[in-house]
Amino acid sequence: MITGSQCHAGRALVEISRAELASRSRVDELIIEQFEHEMELPGPAAIAAIQKALEDLGAVFICEDGGGIGVRLKAPKPAARHGSEKKGGGGLRAGHNAQ
Repeated sequence: MITGSQCHAGRALVEISRAELASRSRVDELIIEQFEHEMELPGPAAIAAIQKALEDLGAVFICEDGGGIGVRLKAPKPAARHGSEKKGGGGLRAGHNAQ
């Protein structure tokens, strides 16, 4: 089960608002706010719904393992290479400065 801090961090990582999380999880926005500020602990079903919504968007929650709890993003799947890509990669071209 995630903590309020993990909820807040997960929401930041997947870049959604509290309102969007409320809509996706079907948990009232005020309950999510109170949970994130550790003012109120929602029931287990609400926390599970919040966690699932964030996981569906790419958050991965890390349990206490001696290094502390946390949250990170799923590793992106490697992009398929297209035949139209130029060989040699896409670095800066000679004469162009990075701004």
